[in-house]
Amino acid sequence: MKRYRRLFVPGGTYFFTVITNRRIGIFADDAAREILKAAWKKTAEERPFETVAFCLLPDHLHCVWTLPDGDAHYPARWTAIKCLFTRMYKENGGIRSRPTKGRVRRLAAQSGGYSGIWQKRYWEHVIRDETDFQKHVDYIHYNPVKHGLANRPADWEWSTFRKYVSQGIYDNAWGETPLEWPEEFGDVCD
Repeated sequence: MKRYRRLFVPGGTYFFTVITNRRIGIFADDAAREILKAAWKKTAEERPFETVAFCLLPDHLHCVWTLPDGDAHYPARWTAIKCLFTRMYKENGGIRSRPTKGRVRRLAAQSGGYSGIWQKRYWEHVIRDETDFQKHVDYIHYNPVKHGLANRPADWEWSTFRKYVSQGIYDNAWGETPLEWPEEFGDVCD
């Protein structure tokens, strides 16, 4: 079994990619987006973090968080968001996918249930410096264009791009020209 090693930097800034199980497009639904927003807000109130950049697509999300000084425990926050969302989503009649055969075998050996909503793992990356930060924030905001969901970042409603435009960080026309991405943004971040 693979052992995943995560880097924990107290007060750090992190890039995350979180994907739905089997890439089911549950976030194309207004109710699912509202439930995620509620789970996100409740988790941030109980375990503070700053959402620096964010983009929600039908089957995954990207974000950058900054944690409080001395705190590096982002896994607890993701667990809380996923669990709260799953509970509220199911209570509201949300769909879920069937587990793969491999997951059924693993679940039989573990306690707990199968939610059918989220992939078990997520991608995390510690932001190293200002260049790394800008590269990841740009990636987040350009992602709807990359996936063919919008013609330009300004057209996508479910991201922090418009906030960045209002703060003068981006011009409203940013991203209208196709952008090239470093190899490190390959399949892991899709």
